[in-house]
Order: sequence, then structure tokens, then C-alpha cells
Amino acid sequence: QEEKIFAGKVLRLHVCTMEGAEWLEEGPEDTTVEKLKERCLKHCVPGSLEDPKTVTHHKLIHATSEKVLTDTKTVLEENIQDRDVLLLIKKRAPALLPKMADVVAEEKRKQEQKAPDKDAILKATANLPARSVDRTVTHHSMRDFQTELRKILVSLIEVAQKLLALNPDAVELFKKANAMLDEDEEDRVDEIALRQLTEMGFPESRAVKALRLNHMSVTQAMEWLIEHADDPSVDAPLPGQTPAEAPAEGAASSAEAAAGPSSEEGGEEAKDELTEIFKKIRRKREFRPDPRAVIALMEMGFDEKEVVDALRVNNNQQNAACEWLLGDRKPSPEDLDKGIDTNSPLFQAILENPVVQLGLTNPKTLLAFEDMLENPLNSTQWMNDPETGPVMLQISRIFQTLNRT
Repeated sequence: QEEKIFAGKVLRLHVCTMEGAEWLEEGPEDTTVEKLKERCLKHCVPGSLEDPKTVTHHKLIHATSEKVLTDTKTVLEENIQDRDVLLLIKKRAPALLPKMADVVAEEKRKQEQKAPDKDAILKATANLPARSVDRTVTHHSMRDFQTELRKILVSLIEVAQKLLALNPDAVELFKKANAMLDEDEEDRVDEIALRQLTEMGFPESRAVKALRLNHMSVTQAMEWLIEHADDPSVDAPLPGQTPAEAPAEGAASSAEAAAGPSSEEGGEEAKDELTEIFKKIRRKREFRPDPRAVIALMEMGFDEKEVVDALRVNNNQQNAACEWLLGDRKPSPEDLDKGIDTNSPLFQAILENPVVQLGLTNPKTLLAFEDMLENPLNSTQWMNDPETGPVMLQISRIFQTLNRT
């Protein structure tokens, strides 16, 4: 009577096997999982309990939580509720331990496939003749390629100017191009970024300088302003930027003065006007050194003019400019304005190409040549342009073909 009065709650559990057998198993909640597993095995596999290993080779899994039930715990401790579903599954047999002969063979195979060490390589190559690649020659040949491409652009600009001067609409076309360049100033500062910095309390002149030094990044500009707050030269203008405007105006006035006396005839006046427009475009496309690189190289002790020349020769690449300053400084800045030999097979092949001939009559091609001449990093933009891209592709193919022969 006492056992019936104080007995635990009876649970009805739904048990399934991998073979598809299903039944209801009833038992008190204080029943251990091991006892419950024995009852399940008696139900689905009669006579299986004769082997004591049968119970340990099976496990019960709670279907909802996918948890493997522990044999020593009770149903209550495993938090099993009435009408829960349990799975009776046979455990996988443990993997057999490998034989010693197989282990030795596998280790031997790994040793055979192992890469040779430094001593083995030196021993195997001791009788081979020594060969070394001259890195300076390789670097020099790559620089020759860049210099040669620049010479090609210089000469093609001269040819394009002569061809476009024969076009009666050339003056109007280049006036429009000149206006487009006025609208697209590289010195323009992001107004939103500038307003964010000024609202933080930074002076506008310092904020403009910080944005230009940090490629219009507000976060980096703010860090620069905080870092250089006590720097006495924080308000100094960036090297190579502000002085460029005064010479440009002087050059413009001298160009106008030179163009004035030649306006006697209509054709000569248009030609001089076109020449003046070419000069203005060239001044607007003039090389602008990276302010960060200028400051970094000047801090090493180099003169500002030498630094600007080095960056111009090396396409604004700071490391290459530093090597140029420390080396033989070839090519010189004067070499950059020299064109290619007009009688050379390379230049003749370029001029004989129909795509190049047609492109030289397009004012946009001349603008592209001018831009790439002063800002080589913009070459990708012109290579992807539908009008100038085919011309640049043909020039590159011709150069690579003749360079291999």
C-alpha cells in the first residue's frame, strides 16, 4: 500500500527503432535510463539480454532535444515529459586500431613525399653552374618601358595637335573641353566632409588641408587634426599646390601676349587661338604631387623641388621616388618631355595603324594623352573609355609586339 501511495508519476513514452518498430512504454519517472533501455530491448529484441553487452551497445535519444540519455540518470533527471518520443539506436562499432605494419608503411610514405631540406638541396645542386638574376637590369628594363611609353605620348600629342588644327571646328571643340576641365577641378573639397569637421570646431583652412592629405576621409582627417593640433606648421600651405596658381596666370598672360600680334589673318588667328587653348589645357593637366609623399620625403632632408621631380618621374610612388633620389636619378625630369624618334619603326607602326589614325582626329584622344602624360595613374580610366580605349589598346599591342622582336 505504501509503495502505491508514494510511487512516482507514471509516464507514457513513445519509443521508436531504426527498423520502424513503435510502441508505448510506461514507467515511473524515477526509473533509470538503463532499466528503461532493458525493457525496450526485451520488447523489440526478445532474448537479446542474454548477452550483457547488448545493453551497452544501444542508446536512447530524446527526439526533441536530440540528446543522448545517460544510463545512470533517472527519467526525471533527464527532464523527460509524458508522451515524449525516444529513439532506440544501436551504437556504432568503434574503429579498429591500425596494424603496426600499416602505420610503418604510412610513415614511410609521408617521409618520401616530404620536401627536401636546405642541406639536401645544396647537395643535389652542388655541381650546377651558379646563375643569378641581375635585379637592377630587370628594374631598369621596366623603367625603360614607362619612359618609352611617355615618349610615345609626347610625340603623338604633337601629331594630334597638327591634325586637329586643320579641323575648322577644332577651336569650338577645345573651348568646350576647356570649360569641362574648369568644372572638374581636382582641388575641390568635399563640402559635406568639410562641414562635419568645421562643426566639430576645427578651423576651415586646417580642415581643408587635413581632407586633402587624407583623401577626403573624415575619420583620418580628424585624427590628423588632433595629432597636429600643437604643430606650429599646421597652417602652412601644402607643398606644390598653392604656388601653382600664380605662374599659371603669368603663363596665361604671356601666352595671350604672344598670340596677340598673329591675328592679322583669319586662319592664323584661329591657329594661334587653338595653340593658346592647348597651352591652357596643358597647364590644367600639370603634374600634382601627392602631398603626403612630398611631406614624407622632405622630412628625410630632400629639397622640395627635388622631391617633386622625383615623384613626377616615378608617377607619385613614394618608395620609387626615394630610390630615385638616393640613386643615379635617371631618367631626369628633362627626359620626360622628349618625344620618340619619328623615324623609328615603333612610331611608324603606330602611325600606320587605322585605329590610331582615326583616334588622333578626336579631341578627346588628345585630352587623354595630355592627362596620362602628367598623371599616369589615370591611364586605367582612359583604357576603359569607349572612345580612347581602342586607341590605347592598339598602341600597347604594337609596343609589346615590337619590344619582343
